[in-house]
Amino acid sequence: MKKKPVVALVGRPNVGKSTLFNRIIRKREAIVDDQPGVTRDRKYQPAEWSGFAFDLIDTGGYVAGSRDIFEQAIREQVHYAIEEADVIVFVTDVTTGITAMDEEIARMLQRVQSRVIVAINKVDNEYREADMGEFYRLGLGDPFVISAMSGRSMGDFLDALTALLPRKEAPAVEEREKEEAVHIAILGRPNVGKSSYVNALLGTDKQIVTPLPGTTRDAVDTRLRYKERQLVLIDTAGLRKRARVKENVEYFSTVRSYHALERCDIAVVLIDASQPIADQDKTILQAAAQAGKGIVLGVNKWDAVEKDNQTAKNFETDIREALRDLAFIPMLFISALAKQRVFKLLDLALAVYDECQRSVPTPELNRFLQAVVEKNHPPAYGTKWVKLNYITQAKVNPPLFIIFTNEPRGIKQNYRNFLENQLRAQFGFMGVPIRLAFRLKN
Repeated sequence: MKKKPVVALVGRPNVGKSTLFNRIIRKREAIVDDQPGVTRDRKYQPAEWSGFAFDLIDTGGYVAGSRDIFEQAIREQVHYAIEEADVIVFVTDVTTGITAMDEEIARMLQRVQSRVIVAINKVDNEYREADMGEFYRLGLGDPFVISAMSGRSMGDFLDALTALLPRKEAPAVEEREKEEAVHIAILGRPNVGKSSYVNALLGTDKQIVTPLPGTTRDAVDTRLRYKERQLVLIDTAGLRKRARVKENVEYFSTVRSYHALERCDIAVVLIDASQPIADQDKTILQAAAQAGKGIVLGVNKWDAVEKDNQTAKNFETDIREALRDLAFIPMLFISALAKQRVFKLLDLALAVYDECQRSVPTPELNRFLQAVVEKNHPPAYGTKWVKLNYITQAKVNPPLFIIFTNEPRGIKQNYRNFLENQLRAQFGFMGVPIRLAFRLKN
């Protein structure tokens, strides 16, 4: 399988890189906001122009010399993208002209071996084109005037861009995309170590990792092959209570995180071992269960906890007590920083994925139902004796069981819980939400 060419968008903050990114891939994928510094991790998406496929990287705003912890981390990510790219698009802003920061970036790009193309953004009309002359001072060849917001001159720009890309004869659909990948979302409150966990799996600083909460704002997909299985890891922004999400950026980050939950197969929810389990941890787990996703709970930062031979047992007891309605979720104590049991947590997630796909034969289910009813018959509904006649599994991922009865209204929540517990005791379904539906037998 031949790798597609790679294009990286770089530039100082707030020149419109993410708007250009969205324009090229033809969907609103990157968060866009007037506030500078919104994009932090580098973000990858496949792109195509006139039948030519390439991978596009969006990067954070490059601020040379800054000691800000985020801006230092962003610079590292930009350097990674530059090293990876076949062509670099240096995005500038016609409304501000060339700044000292642009000149610093230009000097850096003059030293790279990759091809560089200058895009002068926010040229919304022909009058703005008169200001393009000064951008030749950057020393990076003929610049292109575009408007990422309106799409002005994008066709000519993309023709020139794709002409610079090496012809690697990338197939329209890569082999890796043909494979059925397991999508695993890494979820949790801010600063529980989600990006550190992804980095521990990858063995590289693919995501920005800092000790401050809220570092990851977009959901970032990373493909990897593990034990002959194709996986997609989705590292997400920390989920917060919606009432606390005040900034536009935080709002869209939260939306992206919930969207990541919707499109994943398995939710790996991380909590911080150094803190008691919080209401928001429960909310995230409940959201995953309501979405019908397989769930694994990782108790991270276990290396930072003072322990004796009862610590893990007591900790798990406390968590189980707090999560009574989610007792089916498996739990593992890990340390992303020390790389303790990080792959065991991934193995557990894949085991839960396999459980999501399980289908129990109907005859086996009905033998089970008969034995359960003999042990504990459903209560009467008024004067009517409730009968459970037949059960079948209608779907997987998550499993849905339909039970036919003479009185669906007579099955109360406590008996539903009993049936679910019995199903799990008999058939497993570790980490998998179970759906029960009761229908009237004609």
